[in-house]
Amino acid sequence: MKDFPGTPGTGLGLALRISQFVFAAGSIASMATTPSFFNFTAFCYLIASMGLQVIWSFVLALLDAYALVKKKVLHNAVLVSLFVVGDWVTATLSLAAASSSAGITVLYFNDLGHCHFGEECQKYQISVALAFLSWFPISISSLIMLWLLAAG
Repeated sequence: MKDFPGTPGTGLGLALRISQFVFAAGSIASMATTPSFFNFTAFCYLIASMGLQVIWSFVLALLDAYALVKKKVLHNAVLVSLFVVGDWVTATLSLAAASSSAGITVLYFNDLGHCHFGEECQKYQISVALAFLSWFPISISSLIMLWLLAAG
């Protein structure tokens, strides 16, 4: 398998995993500090999806950091296949959750005008924005893993 930026065990791979973790954790924190997010199914789905993303990204960031410190190459075909499946599943779930939450946010708070609590509405919007920001490095990681698997 070829070694190029963003593959497991590289600095860019670690940076992608850390950014996924930070944005997903920020999305959860912003949403969970609102008093009534549980009244909306899409927001609960966002919390669940970002929770899965936080766990996945944190574990892979630890694995990348270990590989960088020990100077190990993580290009085992079975391991890369696991990364591909995990990245594509979390990427799909994260995009679906961010999109559904964005749709509810726009519909409920802008189109219907039900947003009477300014701070709560801003937290929902920040959470959705952070979820989309989390999806960008996830999609990059997914494509890199697929490319690595195809090149190997």
